[in-house]
Amino acid sequence: MHGAQPDKPVAPLRTSLLRAGLALGVIGCGLSLRWYGFPLGLPAFVVKYGGSLLGATMVLLLVGALLPRLPRSQLASIAAVIATVVEFSRLLHAPWLDAFRLTTAGALLLGRIFSLWNLVAYAIGILLGACIDRFAGWAKAP
Repeated sequence: MHGAQPDKPVAPLRTSLLRAGLALGVIGCGLSLRWYGFPLGLPAFVVKYGGSLLGATMVLLLVGALLPRLPRSQLASIAAVIATVVEFSRLLHAPWLDAFRLTTAGALLLGRIFSLWNLVAYAIGILLGACIDRFAGWAKAP
């Protein structure tokens, strides 16, 4: 077809950088929610599960930044596995692991208490991340 330009996929490096930048924004939102949610009078439910939701969104975006050529469905699957493994790891207790969980980094990365409701929040967060990615048009729709 003359005159028609082919669709140019966004370069993987650009896709990775955009997703990483967005992940940093989500990290900022999540930390702000956890640190300032209670002082602002937000309900505990919003602070707790909103942070979990944003954490899962961040995982999807970071996986997408690392693997920019994968379709969204695979990125979502990988993010779901990571989130599920981290949540179930809270059932494991070793002195060194419990000591790490008592640090700020350990609480943010691994959490402290197992909750099936976190899995629901993660699923919603992963869907949110996939929607953001789709609407941004950074990756070809699967």
